[in-house]
Amino acid sequence: MAQAPLSSQIADKLRRAARGLGAADPNPMLGGLLARTFTLPQGDPRYAANALTPGAAPLEPSYSALEPDKLRFNLQPLGPEASGIDRRDEATREMRRLVRDFFGREALHWFDRRSEPWRGFGSGANLHYGAFFGTSYDRDGLYNSKVYYETGPGQIDGLPMDLFGVVSTVLAVMPQLQPLFTTVAATRQMGGQRLTLVHPRPLRIADLQPLLNALGLGNRMPGILQILGLVLGGRFDLPANSTLIGVGQSADGPDIEIYVLLGMIPDLPANFLGLLTLGLSERPRELTALERWMAAFTPEDDVWPGRFSIISVRTSRSVPPRVSLYLRPVEFEVPPEALRTDRQLVAA
Repeated sequence: MAQAPLSSQIADKLRRAARGLGAADPNPMLGGLLARTFTLPQGDPRYAANALTPGAAPLEPSYSALEPDKLRFNLQPLGPEASGIDRRDEATREMRRLVRDFFGREALHWFDRRSEPWRGFGSGANLHYGAFFGTSYDRDGLYNSKVYYETGPGQIDGLPMDLFGVVSTVLAVMPQLQPLFTTVAATRQMGGQRLTLVHPRPLRIADLQPLLNALGLGNRMPGILQILGLVLGGRFDLPANSTLIGVGQSADGPDIEIYVLLGMIPDLPANFLGLLTLGLSERPRELTALERWMAAFTPEDDVWPGRFSIISVRTSRSVPPRVSLYLRPVEFEVPPEALRTDRQLVAA
């Protein structure tokens, strides 16, 4: 008997999580994309080779203290055999459909202008993963939709002028940073664009002080150090390629988000989550929202939602450092024995 595609389990997972968070069920709006992306059965080793969540099916829920009651998740569109261009085009189509249907034609025209340098003719050369797709929901339905377009150094000139100015400042201070992707996002009220870069060398968190100073955010360093130092068990030195820097520009001025890839931290404290909740003890509303999010993504027959893949801290002139946490759901991990069997078959 043929096994059911993973899309059915993911649909159930998102439906239950939405109910737990008091958000709208995303399946009526996104069911087609889920069906085209997760066609293989649960545990199929081919899911493991993806750029979003290597070793697991490419679905990544996240919690954000800035959006505490929303159902948020990212995915790598289409199946394992799709090309980077296919993924880019699929993410663009879904984004245009949702923006047009839920946010209106003016928002669609804005997205088309912003995304054209990444989806137009000649922009598909040397793509690896192409694009990721992200979306979030509240009780009223679709709240946010976004595309993360793979970006190389030669594409920075395509950024809007205000963001280009921020990125130029960032690269002047830290020229070793390398662009990874630009995020073009639309909500009910507005749109925005960001650029995320990777730090390819080992990094001391305190070495970000000159960058924060250049962005007018130097006073935010103590809060960033407090959060990351606590959850990383007193570690302030990060390995090469374990740190991403996301920057944006709004009416409030520049903002910055520092991502730490937890799978690359060799001595991550076993009580990582306990340390995070300790750090939130003075923010009871955020702590309650995190606990609710954890419960929403914990399977009924388990006590834990999965492995945490990323922690990030975002701040701006008006917003103090706030945490986001990214999850690899336990039921969508590819079992190690399946990976071993797949490697043996390939070798044979």
